Amino acid sequence: MAEGNRSPIATVRAVSEAEATGKVAAIFEEIRTIKGIDFVPNIWRVLATNPDHLESVWMRLKTWMHPEAAGRTAQLDPLTRELIALAVSATNGCAYCINSHTAAAMKLGLSPEALGEAMAIIGLFNSTNAIADGYQIEPDVRPPVQQE
Repeated sequence: MAEGNRSPIATVRAVSEAEATGKVAAIFEEIRTIKGIDFVPNIWRVLATNPDHLESVWMRLKTWMHPEAAGRTAQLDPLTRELIALAVSATNGCAYCINSHTAAAMKLGLSPEALGEAMAIIGLFNSTNAIADGYQIEPDVRPPVQQE
């Protein structure tokens, strides 16, 4: 559906793929290539209203969510990275990101049953975190500190 036939996607007019030039066009192409998709998602089109902001956020995302494309070796597998992103997105209540990371996780093989399990764990720890914070419980177990 053409953007003119529906409500705007954001509080600013997103940059269309057709009007992207220079740095924005290059980043849009990299997004499509690295993510293996044939469109530029809305978040990137909105960020493109400020090309430096687009570049900054894309570089951070590429570094941590697509580390091989950024020249680094990942310590976490792609599905784990997507599940972390989904947990944070659900906790923060970002519908855009929940949908995006759920779709990405399912593309990586996450089943509906496993999604339900992940959401149960996310909900559980949102609840227990709030309880522990509310009671101001002092930690009794701490991770070991690595010695050099």
